[in-house]
Amino acid sequence: TMETWDQVVRYLAKTIDRSSKTVIVIDEFQYLARVNPAVPSIFQRLWDEFLKPLPVMLVLSGSLISMMYRHTLSYDSPLYGRRTAQMRLKPLRFRDFSLFFQGVGARERIELYAIVSGVPKYIELFAGNGSLMERIAENVLDPNGFLYQEPMFILNEELTETATYFSIMAAISAGEHKIGNIAKKLQIPANHLTSFLQKLIELDLLERQVPVTEENPAKSKKGLYFIKDHFFRFWFRYVFPYRSYLEIGNRGAVEKKIEESLGQFVSLPFEAVMREYLLDYPPFEMTRIGRWWNKSEEVDIVAIGQKDILFGECKWSSRPVGTNILDDLKRKAKLVPQSGQTQWFALFAKSGFTDEIHALAKSNPHLLLYDLQILDI
Repeated sequence: TMETWDQVVRYLAKTIDRSSKTVIVIDEFQYLARVNPAVPSIFQRLWDEFLKPLPVMLVLSGSLISMMYRHTLSYDSPLYGRRTAQMRLKPLRFRDFSLFFQGVGARERIELYAIVSGVPKYIELFAGNGSLMERIAENVLDPNGFLYQEPMFILNEELTETATYFSIMAAISAGEHKIGNIAKKLQIPANHLTSFLQKLIELDLLERQVPVTEENPAKSKKGLYFIKDHFFRFWFRYVFPYRSYLEIGNRGAVEKKIEESLGQFVSLPFEAVMREYLLDYPPFEMTRIGRWWNKSEEVDIVAIGQKDILFGECKWSSRPVGTNILDDLKRKAKLVPQSGQTQWFALFAKSGFTDEIHALAKSNPHLLLYDLQILDI
């Protein structure tokens, strides 16, 4: 029986095969360090004394970003300087997410992606049978469901002063994206919000977007804040404000709110999926892609190249897209700063296009029409 890490590592050092590399993985390493703050120092000594000379790869993994940084990556950690690489795992892209849902139509896959994001555990929970709403109800709306309190658990583990962070996320999920409007909703000065917003960005839960044409994004005053993680956005939109309904068993009222506004909710993730598609299948060599806006207008997708520029509009609606949408996109395109590039126009539609706009596209190689068939697998 081995009762200490010394005994475990000594045993490994004696028994591993010297002729090939051995990989040792310790998952959720941060919890070891929480139970015993000396663990990083212990691992530093064991690595230096026993494992370093051997053909061994030691992998320390964990799901709490701030704690893993503190215990393994920060300058103050005893393990600092001993790592040879670090990897920050990101959620799966839509293309890879789709592989878990073979035979499921593109519309349902996009709706699932808008709710679940690309986290494998969440995907596993939603990969079962039943309608979309049944899976939402079982996993997210049921107070006993696996995901009902997931964001609360994560934020409480990662952060202090969680009440402010929860309020920020709730305000953004309700449609407030300007720092001044978020501060007004929270009734605190805007300059008091900066550190909170930055911490959420570091945790990959929030992102600051600026118009894609901005030359110096970091200094731009046009920055808007969006919840980056789709599931957190869904939870703060439909669970956090209505927990009192759900706790007393009034799930039907929340389901109705979801059904009434799901189309509007999915529109932002749909834009992200289409930007991802253009990156994978670009019509020309692009140097930047993103959104553009000013005080009163917005273009969903702007892709910029040295010689070309593309303007895209995404419509997650039940009606086919017609020439009126194209005309409006062309009007907005005139407002976007550009430098004489060849203009392309792209329309992305959940429900296809009218015959009139199909005819236009046949005679105009710079007009691109994308429906959900491009996402078939």
